[in-house]
Amino acid sequence: MRYKNIEGLKFNPSLLGMGCMRFPTLSDGSIDKAQVKEMFKYALSHGVNYIDTAWPYHGGKSELVVGEMIKGYDRESFYLATKLPTFSYDLLKNAKEIFNKQLEKLGVDYIDFYLVHALNKTRFEQVKELNILPMLEELKKEGKIRHIGFSFHDNYETFEEIINYYDWEFCQLQINYMDDDKQARIKGIELATEKGLFIIVMEPLKGGALVNLSDEVKDVFRKSEESSEDSLIKWAFRYAASYDAVKIILSGMSSLDQVKDNIKIFEDLKDLSEKDREIVKEAKAKILSLTNNNCTSCKYCMPCPAGVNIPAAFSAWNRYKMYGNNQTIKRDYFEEHSKDLPSLCVKCGKCETLCPQHIEIRKDLEKVLLDFGD
Repeated sequence: MRYKNIEGLKFNPSLLGMGCMRFPTLSDGSIDKAQVKEMFKYALSHGVNYIDTAWPYHGGKSELVVGEMIKGYDRESFYLATKLPTFSYDLLKNAKEIFNKQLEKLGVDYIDFYLVHALNKTRFEQVKELNILPMLEELKKEGKIRHIGFSFHDNYETFEEIINYYDWEFCQLQINYMDDDKQARIKGIELATEKGLFIIVMEPLKGGALVNLSDEVKDVFRKSEESSEDSLIKWAFRYAASYDAVKIILSGMSSLDQVKDNIKIFEDLKDLSEKDREIVKEAKAKILSLTNNNCTSCKYCMPCPAGVNIPAAFSAWNRYKMYGNNQTIKRDYFEEHSKDLPSLCVKCGKCETLCPQHIEIRKDLEKVLLDFGD
């Protein structure tokens, strides 16, 4: 297992962190504890020592299961991370009560890494209003929290505001080679590094989108003289690990085989050479070129008289092509846009008279339905 040094820690977390958001489940939707037990046993015995869970994962059951899994292990042999939920004002108002409940669910006396979860501008304003950070500092003084950080989902300007507001110790960011121009972006990584925070990576595989890509993209990666045989997964992990400030990369593993495969990858995770960095850039450009149409989401076609969210449909459809028939994209699209689907289209044609890209929108919406179903 590869480790990166973090100043001030007694021992260093494994570069591969065990994410506990995507545990295997049984037919009734409950967590498959028997399989999870084997996953933990293998991971902890092969050098993984960072475990990441959160209040809402698996409908609130993840922390309970993690608590069961870590019983019997030396508490000083692993790092445990969980998060303060920020998804509603009422949750934040009861932050201390929630924290104590988390200790109870996990069966521990302290949390190594406690994160203010999924901060954006609105949630951060509520965190400030409710004096959450002074409360967390008190818990730290009591020895119940070792390190305070945050995870982030917003734009760079909000990230800059949050990181400059408080003396954070670390942050958790979405980092993968397709998203280096989104959310905190490369500028966010640079700012965190400048301020001395270490970074934990989430979504290094972009929710699984970078696991299966087209042969055209695979051919780009095969150009590497030293790493032509590396898997797409390994390329993605290597990219995430290429920043000095990155100390932990989370992987939400769903099976024992995934645990074994990832551990094998991290045992020999080479840094990217300059040539390999150029190959990653070329692969990204190739992925971006693989679209179904040239919709730019300018929204000139909106509002649709029939209620179709045309830009959202084309955005999901293009990402579906880019990432090789990714089922996660379809699932997320239907969950978010269940009331404005292409099936509502009455083929009036108004949108096509407004489209600056001259897209045959009616025909393409039919193609979205063919690829996505309804």
